[in-house]
Amino acid sequence: MHFGSTVIRRLAIAGVCVLSLVLCCGLAWWQWDRFSSAGGTYQNLGYVLQWPLFGLFPAFMFWRIRVLSRRAAQEADATEAGEPSADAPPVRSAAQRHGSRVSPPDDEPDDELAAYNRYLAELHRHDQQH
Repeated sequence: MHFGSTVIRRLAIAGVCVLSLVLCCGLAWWQWDRFSSAGGTYQNLGYVLQWPLFGLFPAFMFWRIRVLSRRAAQEADATEAGEPSADAPPVRSAAQRHGSRVSPPDDEPDDELAAYNRYLAELHRHDQQH
């Protein structure tokens, strides 16, 4: 039963992609007719070029989602096997990604941070009173 629903789903997606392409090509033809008429402008010509791209977009998205899901499945399989994926970037911390240095935590209290925390506590008390 799972196989049948997958086939129906894929056929529905393919149908939407084909319908989108046919509809958008029809709109491109309509814009071409408007461009060819006496009142046509270059904006109509721009739409002639745009509409087929709009029609191809659902097919592109379907293809892209399949590629990303296959890649995620391969990475999950590689992770389960304990080996890093060849396409996976090395794991880095947020500080390394942004190029900042991470300083080790100090055992000494930070006077500025302590003052800020006291200020926040005072604001909270004041808010609770009112």
